[in-house]
Amino acid sequence: MSFADFMAEHYEEKGPAAWLALALEAFAAVVLFALMCLTCADVIGRYFFNNAVDGAVELTELGIALLVFAEMPIITWRGGHVVVDILDRYLGSKLICALGMLSALAMSGALYFLAGRMMDLAERSIRREVVTEYLGMPVGYIVQYIAVMSYITAALMLTYGMYRILTESREPS
Repeated sequence: MSFADFMAEHYEEKGPAAWLALALEAFAAVVLFALMCLTCADVIGRYFFNNAVDGAVELTELGIALLVFAEMPIITWRGGHVVVDILDRYLGSKLICALGMLSALAMSGALYFLAGRMMDLAERSIRREVVTEYLGMPVGYIVQYIAVMSYITAALMLTYGMYRILTESREPS
């Protein structure tokens, strides 16, 4: 199987969006693999050598932040969020579309507001040279990464999320 066939089979996105999704998913996969190796080393060291990996908890926290916020734009782009459609059968398709648009606006607005606040906190952390408690790693850059990924997710919710809501066909089940 060629790489082009792999991309066509596994990615519905086209052009740069497919490459961005591939890059973010590859990054998330590497982080997840590193977390798995760290956890295995920590458990083996703790139980067989009576010596755990120093800073494993901090590294796990940072790794989870990297992993979650790398996948958030992709999940938003693909419309993979959890949706409760209990009342869809009883409400009209226009009302469901309007409620979907309202929820997309609320989610993107909340993400935009939180990303702005996180960016302020990241700048302050960098300026004050705030570091993690045990390993002394700078916190501000991770918070900046979270803020940037939140901005991207908010933009995707406003653009492609709205497009999906408007073009999705809703037939009662």
